[in-house]
Amino acid sequence: MKLVLPPGAKLSEAEVAGQMGVSRQPVRDAFYRLSQVKLLMIRPQRATVVTPISIEAVYEAIFVRTALEMETTRAAIPNLDTARLGALEELLERQRKAVEADDREGFHMYDDRFHFEICEAAGHAHVWTLIQNHKAHMDRIRYLSLENGAGFALEEHLRIFDRLAARDEAGALDEMRQHLQRIGTQLEGIRSAHAECFDLEPS
Repeated sequence: MKLVLPPGAKLSEAEVAGQMGVSRQPVRDAFYRLSQVKLLMIRPQRATVVTPISIEAVYEAIFVRTALEMETTRAAIPNLDTARLGALEELLERQRKAVEADDREGFHMYDDRFHFEICEAAGHAHVWTLIQNHKAHMDRIRYLSLENGAGFALEEHLRIFDRLAARDEAGALDEMRQHLQRIGTQLEGIRSAHAECFDLEPS
């Protein structure tokens, strides 16, 4: 989801299998799974193509992720003992170092881990799997995000953590909602800057 392969790029089962040193079957299975979440378009007897970013799919992902993470945030608060809060603080420190080093990939890894830890604290770690199935469309936007996107996200994570540590359910939910929905407010600017990556669908 890092846009290493841009929208429109063509993929070959045989070439990918050769590069990875595996048979074509696992590659075919992976292509199928990616097509099910609309990240690849498989054309039988023709090339498999990386799909353009769909604004509709991004908004749907934001909706689903917000609905799920609002509930996991709510459920996590009673379970946030000293150890769990310490784990979240450690992830925030790693995020801070990644921002300082301009390590975008590292930041996104610790960003995801922060959200997973909240799901786990809620007693619903499996929900993260459901979230991952939808957030791939958001991840593509993350790698196109405007300057200092990681810095903004870190500030939001710090505010979420403060509300969680204070056992302020309403405040934590409000901060989480704003955090997850911020990307929606940036979509038009990102699409204008990277029009070649997007589907030609109406706003």
